[in-house]
Amino acid sequence: MKRIFVTGISTEVGKTVAAAIITEALQADYWKPIQAGDLDQSDSHRIRDLVSNQKTVIHPNAYALKTPMSPHAAAAIDGINISLSGIHEPETDNTLVIEGAGGILVPLNDEDTILDLIKPHYNVVVVSRHYLGSINHSLLTLYQLQQRGLRPAIMFSGAEHPSTEEIILKKSGATYLGRIDEENSFDKSRISFYAERFRPALAAL
Repeated sequence: MKRIFVTGISTEVGKTVAAAIITEALQADYWKPIQAGDLDQSDSHRIRDLVSNQKTVIHPNAYALKTPMSPHAAAAIDGINISLSGIHEPETDNTLVIEGAGGILVPLNDEDTILDLIKPHYNVVVVSRHYLGSINHSLLTLYQLQQRGLRPAIMFSGAEHPSTEEIILKKSGATYLGRIDEENSFDKSRISFYAERFRPALAAL
């Protein structure tokens, strides 16, 4: 079954909302390998609150860290070391949506980054949001993934900014999945709305 890795060009760009939409659209399972901070209101909790279907299974984190910082720093505070050997993809016959932490070069330890969690057979969805510098961050993310032999797709989040989006798509050649509009809030009904919107494009990944 498909494995879809959701990453962002930075923090706070709408990655978890995008993961919820993809999970709902495909009635997929969800897994966040590394959670740093907000363990009582984690991204896994948020996904549970946002999806409506009865098929999704939310798998436990491989590492649940107490401090909202880069994983390598949060792990150091907790007195542990994150190891790739300690991160095992959950067994499931369902499609699996995997959410990263921050961007792809966020460090896990002195050697590995989030990028090292992305396996060659994964489909990768990059969430981009317009801000000053987002073109650079988007293209660097997409180019890095492409250098690994991956073919990332991109989803824009927030208010439309045509000149930014057009140049990102033109220069990267990434597959465009669509947009998550600026919303006051997201609940099950809005996630279901976007799931219907994105389902055809996601099914074609």
